[in-house]
Amino acid sequence: TSCFSYSISSGHAAVRKFSSSSVALPRSRCSFSAAWCHWGGGTGYRGLGSFSSRSLDGLTCSRPRIVVGRRSPLRRAGFGYGVGGHQEKEQIQTLNNKFASSIEKVRLLEQQNKVLETKWNFLQGQNHCRNTITPRLEAHTGNLKKELEALGCNRTQYKDECSQRTCTESEFIALKKDADCFFLNKAELEAKVESLKEEAEFLRMFCEEVRSLPMAPISDTSVVVRMDNSRDLGSEGITADVEAQYEDAAHRGRAEAQAWQQCLLGRSADSLRETKTEIAELTRTVQRLNGGVRSAKAQRRKLEAAVADTEQLGETTAKDAKHKLSELETALQQTKVDLARQLREYQELMNIKLALDIKIVTYREMLEGEESRWPLLQRNPS
Repeated sequence: TSCFSYSISSGHAAVRKFSSSSVALPRSRCSFSAAWCHWGGGTGYRGLGSFSSRSLDGLTCSRPRIVVGRRSPLRRAGFGYGVGGHQEKEQIQTLNNKFASSIEKVRLLEQQNKVLETKWNFLQGQNHCRNTITPRLEAHTGNLKKELEALGCNRTQYKDECSQRTCTESEFIALKKDADCFFLNKAELEAKVESLKEEAEFLRMFCEEVRSLPMAPISDTSVVVRMDNSRDLGSEGITADVEAQYEDAAHRGRAEAQAWQQCLLGRSADSLRETKTEIAELTRTVQRLNGGVRSAKAQRRKLEAAVADTEQLGETTAKDAKHKLSELETALQQTKVDLARQLREYQELMNIKLALDIKIVTYREMLEGEESRWPLLQRNPS
């Protein structure tokens, strides 16, 4: 019969800090290799420091090897024969099985560590992408602040236009009151003109009547004179004297009536001219006020249209700004939630990585213990 003999060559006696790439898996069942990684400034694995994602970079490795080879059969004094050799063989097979199971566990831990490393790199990339979103959010927030400032300016302009509209409405009300007063004055003056016209017509008819009055008594008056024929009284002279007196009285009455009529007509004409002048002035004033009222109405319509447009624009801009602000707040809240979730996942991954690293250290210690026992077994086969 033949048996297997093992020769073990070990590299470093102490293990420094390590990472997820600190184990190289065996490629066949007859040769096993373990990679011992180290870098400057670390301490031994018995006093482990802190672990971080940056411990994956800048590593240097040296590879001590455990060589398992087939040798010639031993003599009866060696491992091959006797009860002691059979016990040693069973012991070596047990250790070999433990070592193979440890290597399988190390392989699984290495795969899990690679998966965690991939997740970590992916999370780092996502954080970088989210860091590129922050300047865009800041720029968009700046644009929204500028739009809010513009809305503030529009609001000030809108308040000025509202105050101007109020002043214009008050002026329009005052002009309307003045126009009403002028219309009332015009109606009163027109009534006065009508009354003066009636009075002038009455005076004209009165003057015509007065004019016709003096001649009628003279022409229709018959004078009865009693004459005493017995006496010579000079009736012809008396008659002539009476006629002269009557004619003189008639002439005086006619002249007085004509003078009074002319005076009344002159005063009526002057009053009529003054009334016509006032009516013309009032007509011009009313026309001017009507033009002012029309222009005030047109300006009021323009101001109302401008105010309506400004209100609509302000409401639309405010709604857009509020909508964008709500979207940004929602996106920011979602970003915070995602960041918190990623931090929790990162913490969980770091905890898993720490546990795996501790397991790797434990298995490494077990392997070192087994490796340290193998030379003793070779030297002391019994």
